[in-house]
Amino acid sequence: QSFKLLGFLDVKSVPCARESVLYGSLGSLVVGLGHFVATSRVRRSCDFAVGGFICTMLGYWFYCRYNLAQHRIRQRMLKEGMRNKILFEGSSLDPERRQTGNEKSDS
Repeated sequence: QSFKLLGFLDVKSVPCARESVLYGSLGSLVVGLGHFVATSRVRRSCDFAVGGFICTMLGYWFYCRYNLAQHRIRQRMLKEGMRNKILFEGSSLDPERRQTGNEKSDS
């Protein structure tokens, strides 16, 4: 069973969506209650709560997606490095293989 936010954002399958909504809810609660405690104006506090939700949700969304992209890039580089290690291991193109004078004369 999937949960779609606003009818199009599938919170279960989209990376970072669930965490963004949860942190947005927490940010909304903190900003709304904080403004209400400071001013005692209910309607204005609700407006601030909605703004806090949007700002916190979008802020965490971009932060999470940026970290996810970095993680995928590092994962791709590691995978390519492992493939190259397996491919070139023991050959003359292996960067870890050090040839001494005796090995050069033997080949």
